[in-house]
Amino acid sequence: MSLRTFILGLSASFGVAWLAIVVVPFIKMRNLAPIQLSEATDGSTGIFFPKRTGRIADGAQVYAENGCYLCHTQLVRPTYAGNDLYRPDWGGVKADPDRGDTRRETNAYDFFGEKFAQIGVSRVGPDLSNLGRRVETDYAAGGDPSQWLFAHLYNPRQDPQRWKSTCPPHKFLFDKHKVTGSSSSGALPFGKHGDSELVPSSEAKALVSYLLSLKKDQAVPAVLNFAPAKAKIAP
Repeated sequence: MSLRTFILGLSASFGVAWLAIVVVPFIKMRNLAPIQLSEATDGSTGIFFPKRTGRIADGAQVYAENGCYLCHTQLVRPTYAGNDLYRPDWGGVKADPDRGDTRRETNAYDFFGEKFAQIGVSRVGPDLSNLGRRVETDYAAGGDPSQWLFAHLYNPRQDPQRWKSTCPPHKFLFDKHKVTGSSSSGALPFGKHGDSELVPSSEAKALVSYLLSLKKDQAVPAVLNFAPAKAKIAP
Protein backbone atom coordinates (compact mmCIF):
# COMPACT_ATOMS: atom_id res chain seq x y z
CA MET A 1 0.00 0.00 0.00
CA SER A 2 1.41 3.39 -0.97
CA LEU A 3 1.57 6.32 1.42
CA ARG A 4 -0.88 8.24 -0.78
CA THR A 5 -3.45 5.43 -0.61
CA PHE A 6 -3.01 5.17 3.15
CA ILE A 7 -3.56 8.91 3.67
CA LEU A 8 -6.59 8.94 1.39
CA GLY A 9 -8.09 5.93 3.17
CA LEU A 10 -7.44 7.45 6.61
CA SER A 11 -8.97 10.78 5.54
CA ALA A 12 -12.03 9.04 4.12
CA SER A 13 -12.52 6.96 7.29
CA PHE A 14 -12.44 9.97 9.60
CA GLY A 15 -14.22 12.21 7.10
CA VAL A 16 -17.26 9.96 6.75
CA ALA A 17 -17.56 9.58 10.53
CA TRP A 18 -17.24 13.35 11.01
CA LEU A 19 -19.93 14.02 8.41
CA ALA A 20 -22.31 11.47 9.91
CA ILE A 21 -21.80 12.41 13.58
CA VAL A 22 -21.18 16.16 13.40
CA VAL A 23 -22.14 17.81 10.13
CA VAL A 24 -25.42 16.04 9.30
CA PRO A 25 -26.93 16.35 12.82
CA PHE A 26 -25.84 20.02 12.96
CA ILE A 27 -27.56 20.83 9.69
CA LYS A 28 -30.73 19.02 10.76
CA MET A 29 -30.81 20.82 14.11
CA ARG A 30 -30.35 24.19 12.42
CA ASN A 31 -33.24 23.59 10.03
CA LEU A 32 -36.02 21.92 12.00
CA ALA A 33 -39.09 21.95 9.80
CA PRO A 34 -42.49 22.74 11.37
CA ILE A 35 -44.62 19.69 12.06
CA GLN A 36 -48.26 19.62 11.06
CA LEU A 37 -50.50 18.08 13.72
CA SER A 38 -52.97 15.44 12.60
CA GLU A 39 -56.46 15.09 14.04
CA ALA A 40 -56.33 11.33 13.54
CA THR A 41 -53.09 10.69 15.44
CA ASP A 42 -52.63 13.78 17.61
CA GLY A 43 -56.19 14.75 18.45
CA SER A 44 -55.73 18.29 17.15
CA THR A 45 -54.68 20.28 14.11
CA GLY A 46 -52.26 23.12 13.53
CA ILE A 47 -48.49 23.46 13.87
CA PHE A 48 -46.55 21.83 16.68
CA PHE A 49 -44.65 24.45 18.65
CA PRO A 50 -42.60 23.33 21.68
CA LYS A 51 -43.34 25.52 24.68
CA ARG A 52 -40.65 26.51 27.16
CA THR A 53 -40.58 29.39 29.60
CA GLY A 54 -37.56 30.93 31.26
CA ARG A 55 -34.29 32.64 30.36
CA ILE A 56 -33.35 29.79 28.05
CA ALA A 57 -30.60 31.42 25.96
CA ASP A 58 -28.84 33.18 28.86
CA GLY A 59 -29.24 30.23 31.22
CA ALA A 60 -27.97 27.73 28.65
CA GLN A 61 -24.82 29.83 28.26
CA VAL A 62 -24.20 29.85 32.04
CA TYR A 63 -24.89 26.11 32.10
CA ALA A 64 -22.25 25.54 29.41
CA GLU A 65 -19.69 27.97 30.86
CA ASN A 66 -19.74 26.14 34.18
CA GLY A 67 -19.33 22.73 32.59
CA CYS A 68 -22.63 21.31 33.84
CA TYR A 69 -22.81 19.20 30.67
CA LEU A 70 -19.67 17.32 31.75
CA CYS A 71 -21.53 15.55 34.57
CA HIS A 72 -25.18 15.79 33.49
CA THR A 73 -26.96 14.71 30.33
CA GLN A 74 -30.20 15.94 28.83
CA LEU A 75 -30.98 12.89 26.78
CA VAL A 76 -33.63 10.24 27.44
CA ARG A 77 -32.28 7.48 25.21
CA PRO A 78 -34.47 5.20 23.12
CA THR A 79 -35.30 1.95 24.87
CA TYR A 80 -33.03 -0.11 22.62
CA ALA A 81 -30.07 1.96 23.91
CA GLY A 82 -30.86 1.97 27.64
CA ASN A 83 -33.50 2.06 30.36
CA ASP A 84 -33.67 5.86 30.74
CA LEU A 85 -37.40 5.91 30.11
CA TYR A 86 -38.06 3.79 33.18
CA ARG A 87 -35.81 5.59 35.65
CA PRO A 88 -37.84 7.68 38.13
CA ASP A 89 -38.84 10.95 36.46
CA TRP A 90 -36.01 10.95 33.90
CA GLY A 91 -38.26 10.59 30.90
CA GLY A 92 -41.34 12.19 32.43
CA VAL A 93 -43.86 11.31 35.10
CA LYS A 94 -45.29 7.81 35.16
CA ALA A 95 -48.53 8.78 36.89
CA ASP A 96 -49.19 12.49 36.45
CA PRO A 97 -52.53 13.29 38.16
CA ASP A 98 -53.74 15.35 35.21
CA ARG A 99 -52.04 13.86 32.14
CA GLY A 100 -51.34 10.25 33.05
CA ASP A 101 -48.10 8.71 31.80
CA THR A 102 -45.99 11.51 30.27
CA ARG A 103 -42.76 9.55 29.77
CA ARG A 104 -41.17 9.75 26.35
CA GLU A 105 -37.83 9.78 24.60
CA THR A 106 -35.88 12.90 23.66
CA ASN A 107 -36.25 14.47 20.23
CA ALA A 108 -34.54 17.38 18.50
CA TYR A 109 -37.41 19.78 19.21
CA ASP A 110 -36.72 19.48 22.95
CA PHE A 111 -33.79 21.85 22.46
CA PHE A 112 -35.82 24.51 20.70
CA GLY A 113 -34.55 27.97 21.63
CA GLU A 114 -31.00 26.82 22.40
CA LYS A 115 -28.00 27.40 20.15
CA PHE A 116 -26.48 24.09 21.21
CA ALA A 117 -28.11 20.86 22.31
CA GLN A 118 -26.79 20.14 25.80
CA ILE A 119 -26.95 16.36 25.50
CA GLY A 120 -23.98 16.03 27.86
CA VAL A 121 -20.75 14.07 28.06
CA SER A 122 -21.19 11.68 31.00
CA ARG A 123 -23.58 10.85 33.81
CA VAL A 124 -21.69 11.51 37.00
CA GLY A 125 -24.96 13.08 38.14
CA PRO A 126 -28.56 12.34 37.09
CA ASP A 127 -30.04 13.25 33.73
CA LEU A 128 -31.64 16.71 33.76
CA SER A 129 -34.15 16.38 30.92
CA ASN A 130 -37.03 16.84 33.37
CA LEU A 131 -35.24 18.50 36.28
CA GLY A 132 -37.71 21.39 36.36
CA ARG A 133 -40.57 18.95 36.82
CA ARG A 134 -38.72 16.97 39.52
CA VAL A 135 -37.88 20.10 41.50
CA GLU A 136 -41.47 21.32 41.48
CA THR A 137 -43.12 17.99 42.33
CA ASP A 138 -40.49 16.30 44.49
CA TYR A 139 -37.40 18.17 45.69
CA ALA A 140 -39.20 21.42 46.55
CA ALA A 141 -42.74 20.08 46.90
CA GLY A 142 -44.78 22.68 48.75
CA GLY A 143 -41.95 25.20 48.62
CA ASP A 144 -40.26 27.59 46.22
CA PRO A 145 -38.48 25.69 43.40
CA SER A 146 -36.12 28.61 42.75
CA GLN A 147 -35.02 28.76 46.38
CA TRP A 148 -34.34 25.02 46.40
CA LEU A 149 -32.12 25.32 43.32
CA PHE A 150 -30.28 28.36 44.69
CA ALA A 151 -29.53 26.46 47.90
CA HIS A 152 -28.41 23.41 45.92
CA LEU A 153 -26.10 25.45 43.69
CA TYR A 154 -24.58 27.24 46.68
CA ASN A 155 -23.87 24.03 48.59
CA PRO A 156 -25.12 20.72 47.13
CA ARG A 157 -24.19 18.83 50.32
CA GLN A 158 -26.00 21.14 52.72
CA ASP A 159 -29.05 18.86 52.67
CA PRO A 160 -28.27 15.89 54.98
CA GLN A 161 -29.92 13.54 52.48
CA ARG A 162 -27.44 14.66 49.80
CA TRP A 163 -24.23 14.59 51.81
CA LYS A 164 -22.66 12.27 49.21
CA SER A 165 -23.38 14.61 46.30
CA THR A 166 -20.45 14.96 43.90
CA CYS A 167 -21.78 18.24 42.51
CA PRO A 168 -19.28 21.05 43.26
CA PRO A 169 -20.53 24.14 45.10
CA HIS A 170 -21.06 27.21 42.95
CA LYS A 171 -20.64 29.88 45.61
CA PHE A 172 -19.02 32.18 43.08
CA LEU A 173 -22.45 32.65 41.50
CA PHE A 174 -23.63 34.46 44.64
CA ASP A 175 -22.75 37.83 46.13
CA LYS A 176 -22.31 38.38 49.85
CA HIS A 177 -23.62 41.72 51.02
CA LYS A 178 -23.39 43.40 54.37
CA VAL A 179 -26.79 44.45 55.66
CA THR A 180 -26.84 48.08 56.70
CA GLY A 181 -30.60 48.50 56.79
CA SER A 182 -33.39 46.35 55.48
CA SER A 183 -32.62 43.19 53.55
CA SER A 184 -31.87 43.49 49.86
CA SER A 185 -34.51 42.56 47.34
CA GLY A 186 -33.91 38.96 46.32
CA ALA A 187 -31.78 38.05 49.33
CA LEU A 188 -31.80 34.31 50.01
CA PRO A 189 -33.39 33.15 53.29
CA PHE A 190 -30.79 30.43 53.83
CA GLY A 191 -27.95 32.92 53.33
CA LYS A 192 -28.71 35.36 56.12
CA HIS A 193 -26.08 35.25 58.85
CA GLY A 194 -25.78 38.11 61.30
CA ASP A 195 -25.18 41.31 59.38
CA SER A 196 -24.54 39.61 56.02
CA GLU A 197 -26.76 38.09 53.37
CA LEU A 198 -26.46 36.19 50.10
CA VAL A 199 -27.87 37.55 46.86
CA PRO A 200 -27.87 35.47 43.65
CA SER A 201 -25.99 37.05 40.76
CA SER A 202 -27.61 37.59 37.37
CA GLU A 203 -25.81 34.42 36.19
CA ALA A 204 -27.31 32.39 39.06
CA LYS A 205 -30.79 33.68 38.26
CA ALA A 206 -30.40 32.85 34.56
CA LEU A 207 -29.11 29.36 35.37
CA VAL A 208 -31.98 28.62 37.76
CA SER A 209 -34.52 29.93 35.26
CA TYR A 210 -33.00 27.65 32.62
CA LEU A 211 -32.99 24.61 34.92
CA LEU A 212 -36.66 25.16 35.79
CA SER A 213 -37.47 25.26 32.06
CA LEU A 214 -36.27 21.66 31.69
CA LYS A 215 -39.66 19.95 31.44
CA LYS A 216 -39.39 17.73 28.41
CA ASP A 217 -42.43 15.61 29.13
CA GLN A 218 -44.98 17.62 27.16
CA ALA A 219 -47.03 15.79 24.56
CA VAL A 220 -45.46 15.63 21.10
CA PRO A 221 -46.87 14.71 17.69
CA ALA A 222 -47.12 11.01 16.94
CA VAL A 223 -44.34 11.29 14.35
CA LEU A 224 -41.92 12.35 17.10
CA ASN A 225 -43.05 9.93 19.79
CA PHE A 226 -40.85 6.88 19.46
CA ALA A 227 -41.50 5.56 22.97
CA PRO A 228 -43.03 2.08 23.31
CA ALA A 229 -46.81 1.92 23.25
CA LYS A 230 -48.31 2.41 26.71
CA ALA A 231 -50.84 -0.04 28.02
CA LYS A 232 -54.32 1.42 28.27
CA ILE A 233 -55.93 1.29 31.67
CA ALA A 234 -59.46 -0.09 31.62
CA PRO A 235 -62.05 2.38 32.96
